Amino acid sequence: MTDFVLIERSVLFSPAWFVPYDEHNQRVRATGVTALLDRFDDDENVWLPQEDVAAVRTPSAAIVYPGLGRREPQPRRHRVRFEARGYQVLYPADGEPFSADAVGIEFLTFPYNDTQPPAAPAEARLVRLLPSVAFPYMPGVRTVYGVVVDGSTRAPVANALVEARGTTSQDGAEWLERTLSDARGAFRLALRWEGERTAPAPAETFRLRATERPGRTGELVIRLPEDRDRQQVIEIVEQ
Repeated sequence: MTDFVLIERSVLFSPAWFVPYDEHNQRVRATGVTALLDRFDDDENVWLPQEDVAAVRTPSAAIVYPGLGRREPQPRRHRVRFEARGYQVLYPADGEPFSADAVGIEFLTFPYNDTQPPAAPAEARLVRLLPSVAFPYMPGVRTVYGVVVDGSTRAPVANALVEARGTTSQDGAEWLERTLSDARGAFRLALRWEGERTAPAPAETFRLRATERPGRTGELVIRLPEDRDRQQVIEIVEQ
């Protein structure tokens, strides 16, 4: 009988697993995603690119780093930044507060070797890819565009989370559309679902919400179809 080695003891063990997920199309994205690894230097207090450490794509489309941390003398702090054409990455994990200044996903690598497993097991992390301003929407997808600005200075707010949510009239199912603003504060948001209607008016009402970080948000009410071709401006203010 063959003896199987636990994955935590394998030289191929990865301390982190990342699964890129195309939120607009509701599917795992298996290609077109680049992962950039950094290590934190405690002495210099800076992040150092680890260009000599290549990510590996598994058959299940996860991005992993086999052997990272093997035979290290102590735990080390790493982070991964992701790039994908037509997308921006939502870095906070599901359930964590959003902050526009997040630039990657941090994790610890624990030392291990052939006889000593790592101190903590690896768990898969979903990496949500949101449509950017340049996202190639399918023909016929309704979108609105605009800019997120600081309510006091009027400066553009980069990487703000822009959302619209509601429920369908037929079955009451909840829906959510979201995107991130670019470096200029610009955004383009799909509105594939129906908004609120007040009979007999044919217009649909949507409430857009932009978040920079907890306590720094802004809201805007728009009506379609009349507001579809207008630039929307969402002002971020202290709450």
